[in-house]
Amino acid sequence: MANLCSYTTIRGTNKVVRAGDCVLMRTYDHWSNLPRVAQVQKIAQDDKNNVIVCVRLYYRPQESIGGRREFHGVKELFLSDRFDFQSGDTIEGKCVVHSFKNYMKLENVSAEDYYCRFQYQAVTGVFSPDRVAVYCNCEMPRNPDYFMLHCKECKDWYHPSCVGMTIEDAMNLDEYVCSECSTDDDVENPQATLPESQASDGMQCYILSALINDS
Repeated sequence: MANLCSYTTIRGTNKVVRAGDCVLMRTYDHWSNLPRVAQVQKIAQDDKNNVIVCVRLYYRPQESIGGRREFHGVKELFLSDRFDFQSGDTIEGKCVVHSFKNYMKLENVSAEDYYCRFQYQAVTGVFSPDRVAVYCNCEMPRNPDYFMLHCKECKDWYHPSCVGMTIEDAMNLDEYVCSECSTDDDVENPQATLPESQASDGMQCYILSALINDS
């Protein structure tokens, strides 16, 4: 096979795919109509001019051994250790897989935006890193799909429902000080603020091996 630097593959467009790009690939899984997200590793052409791409596959949480959990966002992916060879014709579009930190900074999330905070071993179900910081009274990792309050003192994040607020009430306030940091006056006049970026490291961690043991 002859190696190719790039491939203009997406029908009806002039988009060019190169090694390192993330792409949306047609899938024939009977249980899902979602495209397969993959990272292009290599592009080659055989002696019949068929384009073959070597890709590293991303898994969606529901495809992992532990399954989807409450803290998994809709656009969350795991970078797996599984590689595959596919025809270039199966590529339907390009996408961007952000780091969790960069995804949290997006002002507008498009259909082509995803994020990844874990690598995943498909056979063993092991994650890397194997733990993630937790927040709020419920001690759960952050799900970017859920609105959270940011305490201006301890910098922790809280779900409004976990601190006795509705989302509407929380979004109408200016600042928030959690009960652990509040003075008596602060408790009587709680204030909230919209999160602008990912919180600093939490003091406790969610151990991801629990996803396997609980499945």
